[in-house]
Amino acid sequence: MDIYRYDESLREKGFNRIAGIDEAGRGPLAGPVVASAVVMPTGKKINGLRDSKKVPEAERESLFDDILGCCIDVGVGIVDAGEIDKINILRATKHAMEKAIKALSAEPDLLLIDAVKLPQVHIKQISQIKGESVSASIAAASIIAKVTRDRLMCQYHEIYPEYGFKKHKGYGTKEHVEKLLSYGPCPIHRKTFDKVMDLALPFKEQ
Repeated sequence: MDIYRYDESLREKGFNRIAGIDEAGRGPLAGPVVASAVVMPTGKKINGLRDSKKVPEAERESLFDDILGCCIDVGVGIVDAGEIDKINILRATKHAMEKAIKALSAEPDLLLIDAVKLPQVHIKQISQIKGESVSASIAAASIIAKVTRDRLMCQYHEIYPEYGFKKHKGYGTKEHVEKLLSYGPCPIHRKTFDKVMDLALPFKEQ
């Protein structure tokens, strides 16, 4: 499927300012969930743009710069682990997306959202399953969200180096779970997630 053609077909229907929206970090045991909203220009194509999960890390960094260099607008929303524990990950994801939309310099006339609906946002929206593979705008948002979150997790690695966040970015890898068993959760672990909640060890203080 031509991900650019999908967006152009919507512009042909009169939607001139389309924001693609996606998130990174719904599944990890630690760290924030990060959402991005990206408004791409008409007719602009970025070589290699696709779903962030299918892009090697070094290429994601390059695409991140390419997107920022050509996009009309970009917004990022971040919800930390503490709020995720308070309101649950789905609500936190929606909140991060709402924050990303508010961070745009101007309101879009259409939202293309990866697999989520935002009933609190009164802008026309399309919830698109596997949207990163359908829409160039959503694919761009997936790259911005993923790279932003990965950079945050590398910063957390400097604060809590014993957990190896730089390598696994908070996901529940075997190595990460072993570190949890050894050290117990730290302040950025999601205390309501099963593999963290089930631990008998005490939580570290902030």
